[in-house]
This record gives sequence, structure tokens and C-alpha cells, in this order.
Amino acid sequence: MPHKLAIIIGSTRPGRVGPSVAEWFVNAARDHGAFDITLVDLKDLDLPLLDEAAHPSKQQYEHEHTKRWSAIVEDADAFVFVTPEYDYFAPAALVNAVQCLAKEWQYKPAGVVSYGGVSGGLRSTQTLRLLLANLDMHPLKDSVSVQFVAKHITEGVFTPPEHAPGAAATMLDELEKWTGALSSLRS
Repeated sequence: MPHKLAIIIGSTRPGRVGPSVAEWFVNAARDHGAFDITLVDLKDLDLPLLDEAAHPSKQQYEHEHTKRWSAIVEDADAFVFVTPEYDYFAPAALVNAVQCLAKEWQYKPAGVVSYGGVSGGLRSTQTLRLLLANLDMHPLKDSVSVQFVAKHITEGVFTPPEHAPGAAATMLDELEKWTGALSSLRS
């Protein structure tokens, strides 16, 4: 039975390109074949800013949107965050979504597909890794970074740069290894 991979679109801004980058990565992950894949768009979840009274570690959720998000994260064995870089940081909507929960993330690996301008979103990746590690996740060192993402989108379709498919395959291989290794800690 394949492990469950949630691919999460981290930007909710109007005019975002995250869905087209995510769609490419979903196809790359399907071609890889190691995971049962779910695509999650934070825009569809529409999570308010930290609106639960109890700390997330207590898992005493009052709101249906948090319960729904908790179930999605709990069900997944691994994650890939598809994220831009906003002001040298991960998007606020993504940080909020991660911080809404606590225990659901534990002992699960995570990869990052980042995109942006000259940095390709790498600073966003670094800040996200720090947050994830503090939630007892295992953020992978391998990632996919796309510089000057606008050059790779034509009529809403993302065409990856030459290095991206190989980087995606490497990250997915590592994600598969870590998902299997960490599964015993979750049982």
C-alpha cells in the first residue's frame, strides 16, 4: 500500500502561479509512483488566522475548518509544500496553516518546491524548514527551486526548467525513504 503524500499549495494570493507549479509536481509525483497523492489548496480551505482558543497541541478544535484541516494532515504520511517567497519568507497563509496544528505533523517528512525570482524561493524554503523542524517533522535537505518562475509559465501552464525534473525525482526518492523510516515512530 503506497504512502499518502499531501502536496500543499502555499499561496492564496490572487494571480498566484502556485497551482500551475503544483500541477506539474503532482504529475512528477504520479510518474514517480511511490505515493498516493492528494493535492491541497490552502485557498480552498480558507483558514482564518489562528482562531482556536486552545493550543493546537491539545487538539481541542472548535471550528469545522480546523477539524477538516486536521483530518487532511493527520491522514497524510508525507508532505510537499509548493511555495513562493514573500519578502524573504514563507507566505503568511502557509505559516498560519502549519501553526494551526501541532501533533498531526509529528514524525512526518516534508519536501519543498519553491519558486520566485532570482533566489527561486530558497529563503522561503529555509524559513519553512525551521518551522517544520520545530514541529518534530523531518524537512528534507533536497528541494526543487525554480528561479524566474514567470519565464516558465505560458498561458497558465508551467513548463519546468531543465534541472527541475531531476531535482523532483531526487526529492521524491528521499521522501519515500524517510516516509518509510518515520512510519514506525507514528505507530
